[in-house]
Amino acid sequence: MEKTRLSSKGQVIIPKAVRDAHGWKPGTSFVIENHADGLLLRPVPQVTPTTLDDVVGCLNWAGPPKSLSDMEAAVLREAKRRAGR
Repeated sequence: MEKTRLSSKGQVIIPKAVRDAHGWKPGTSFVIENHADGLLLRPVPQVTPTTLDDVVGCLNWAGPPKSLSDMEAAVLREAKRRAGR
């Protein structure tokens, strides 16, 4: 078990062995949750910023447009297929 202490500025140093074990690099952001017996420190997931243009490119469809009833039927078929596994 690693030990650390609280500085006069309210800072806690996370020991290198713990940072390395979790892959935490300088600049990692954390969420701190207060619990009755202490604190829980969770890293904030890093999400790569995207633009609408980045996402729209994956929406290409070359076939004819699908109706709402076509889409509902496809969802129902897939649900039945998954239930039959």
